[in-house]
Amino acid sequence: MEDIRMTLRAMGNVPWAEFFLNPRRLRGSDFLMRWSQGVWSEERLTQAVNESGRYFALPYGPSGTAPDNDVRAFEQYFERLEEAGLGNIKRPDLLIYRTRDKARVDSAVKALNGIRELPFTPEDDPKMQDLLAPAIIAVECENSLWRAKQMPDYASPLTPQKRLGGRNGLKKTAVVPTIIIKEEDREPLKSWQRKRRIPIHVWHAFFDEAYGISLESAERLITRGDIEPTEQVFQAPGGATTRKVIYKIYYHHAYHMATTVEEPMLVADSITDKNGHILPYVRFVGGKSQLSTEALAVLDSIEDGR
Repeated sequence: MEDIRMTLRAMGNVPWAEFFLNPRRLRGSDFLMRWSQGVWSEERLTQAVNESGRYFALPYGPSGTAPDNDVRAFEQYFERLEEAGLGNIKRPDLLIYRTRDKARVDSAVKALNGIRELPFTPEDDPKMQDLLAPAIIAVECENSLWRAKQMPDYASPLTPQKRLGGRNGLKKTAVVPTIIIKEEDREPLKSWQRKRRIPIHVWHAFFDEAYGISLESAERLITRGDIEPTEQVFQAPGGATTRKVIYKIYYHHAYHMATTVEEPMLVADSITDKNGHILPYVRFVGGKSQLSTEALAVLDSIEDGR
């Protein structure tokens, strides 16, 4: 029931097949854990920015406002997003503003009926323009269940690599903190950046550290050949696999974004679907991160440039 594949031969289109094969349906505990982990990392990075006193973060993508404790509510949330024609539109996860603009941003959010309505509002709406105009940067959040400083090749220097045409890199088998960008997200994010004229940065949170890089810098590394594409295999609970191309950008090319100053707790949790099926998973609770001086300098330089 978690992963159903149907093959109908010698038949035309079946109107009800989309209902049974809706890709938004929850697919099991692994999905719940990854989703919860992503939400936690966004909250943690938001907290670090907000406590800087100079900037604050606003949830903008669907993950920051989706319900996380009710299976049916979760499904209905994405069904509503699809009905609004926004289900396949890529938006960054966070918007970063100057603290002095908070009253202006709060007013714009209120005019849009609150943060939870942002994912359902087209960006061409004039009220959305009021929200986007003062943003310093937009952020795409990624995360990994690793302690960055304990990874085997952490602190290993980049050296000339034959496979990279002499460009600096690491051996293929190196286990090191990286910032991940999915190939399927590259064009949508670049398109959003061009259209909205807001620079996008990718922030990748690990258990103990977080790193960031601008989309522009990441694109330069990829197109120049410093970073190779990697094929990643994702496995669904029912055994089906999906292959996606990703780019792993060495943290050497990034700026240090934040450090964990209070570690989170790992808590066992579960939800029950409408059929009575219990889905157990592990989630992160709490923790605290501190924005680095390097990240503040990056935000300051972007603000000065604007």
